[in-house]
This record gives sequence, C-alpha cells and structure tokens, in this order.
Amino acid sequence: MRTFILVLAISCGNLISAQINLNDYKYIVVPKRFDAFREANQHQTSTLIKYLLSERGFNTVYEDVLPKDLAIDRCLGLWVDLLDDSSMFTTKTTLVLKDCNGLDVFETQQGKSKIKEYKSAYNEAIGEAMQSLDGVAYTYSGGQETKETLTLNFKNDVRSLKNKEIAERMEPKGINTDKVQRKAPKNQNPVVIQEATTENQSYKSLEPVPSNIGSKNESQVSENEEIWYAQEIANGYQLVDNTPKVRMLLFKSSNENMFMAQSDQKSGMVYQKDGQWIFEYYEGENLVQKSLNIKF
Repeated sequence: MRTFILVLAISCGNLISAQINLNDYKYIVVPKRFDAFREANQHQTSTLIKYLLSERGFNTVYEDVLPKDLAIDRCLGLWVDLLDDSSMFTTKTTLVLKDCNGLDVFETQQGKSKIKEYKSAYNEAIGEAMQSLDGVAYTYSGGQETKETLTLNFKNDVRSLKNKEIAERMEPKGINTDKVQRKAPKNQNPVVIQEATTENQSYKSLEPVPSNIGSKNESQVSENEEIWYAQEIANGYQLVDNTPKVRMLLFKSSNENMFMAQSDQKSGMVYQKDGQWIFEYYEGENLVQKSLNIKF
C-alpha cells in the first residue's frame, strides 16, 4: 500500500512539474522529417504527431511554417524529437520536447508495437507514447503580464503655446501621440493636382512656371518649353508632360547626374551642366544638344 501511494505521489509530482514547464511555451514545433527517418513524413509520423498534440490542446506548427513571433523568438516554442529504438520485431518510439537551446524539457514514456506493417506500428507506438500527456491540462501562461500604460499629458505645455486656437483643439480630449497628423493651413493653395490609379492618370501643376530667359547658352536650343516631370521607375525615370504622356525614358548610369535617354525617335544621353539638363544625341553625323526643363 505504501509503495502504491509513493508511486502515485511521484507520478502526480512529475505530472504537475511537466504541466508547469509546458505552460511556459506558446508553441510546439514538429519537423517535417525526423532524424530517425530518411524521408519527410515517413510512415506519416509528422502528421500523426502534429494531430495528436493539437488534439491535446497544444498550439502545434510545422518547422517550415513558423508564426512571426516564433520566427523572431524561437524560445517561445518547444521542438519535437522522435527517438526510434526499434528492433527487428518491436517498434519502440519516445518523444522528447526540447527548448531553443536543445535542452530536454519533457520526455514521454516509450511506446511499443509488435505490428509488422510500419505505418500501423508507428501509429500504435506513437499513440502509446502520447499517453504521457493525457493528464496535462495545457494553458499557455506567457505573455499575460499587463504592461503599464503610459499616459502623456500635454495640458501644461498647451497653455504655453502662443496660438490659442491650437491649444483649444488639443486640450479638451488630449492627444493620441500615435495618430497625430499635420494638416496644411486651409488657405494654402495646392501646387499640384495628381491622380494615379489603374484607371486614371493625371498630373496638373499649378506651380508658377519659372522664366528661363537668358539662362540658356546660345549654342543650345530648347527641346520643349513644357515642364517634364520625372517619375521614378525600376531602373531610372520616365519623363511625362502634363497630359500626362510619357515623353522620354531615362536609364541610370554610373554617374549620378547622367542618364541614357530614349524618346520616340531619338536616343542619346541626358546630363546636367551648369544647373541645366541637356539632351545630347546624334542626327546623322552631327552632335546635337538641347536643353530640357525637368522637375524631379
């Protein structure tokens, strides 16, 4: 009788200890292929173990599909290892749960089967080993600590502002610092009206056009008095007018201020000289230079 009570007490103690340890971990990770086998999910061992663990309330995932928090902190999970001590006539398996440092946290009893067919034998042996977890009522205990909420009070600071209108807007309800948005004054006129969707593309500039009188060299002829707007593409820019129509493609080179250029009918290079963008290309044997008015 005393021996039975002692064994029962030891078993209960081990069960409570195992439950406490397992509750510290959010996930149990099952490999697609165990070291004991040559093939992934051989004898359907991986899918069986994941199913049996999930059935017992554990948050079980495969090693190649880790949740974001587990991928960042692998110590949130326990990693399953299958020990195969099978002989010619008996299939013997033990499951070990290891932490992120490879230390054993929990080991099941050894499951055995004398079935000759491998799939059925591992099914029976693993199921018997899983009986070690039958009395564990798993509940993840981590991540429940409440973080102290930090409240920012701008009341006194607001009163010191000279602009009373801003103070009146901010003071009654406080400020959610995560969602503060800066708004332009109502009387500020927009300089660009633009729409860029898959259905419509438009770009209209209300910005005053700068005068270029006297700023160009006599040897250079203006390609277009229009402003061409540079829109970034994968390997450079596309220059569009205000219709908008793509007028030229600029491709990056090793020089920051020099691009290989391609328009509908001409190809050459565009570079910056004395603050002015120059399109240089050949017409027959003649080298032509034309200035461009580009807004980046």
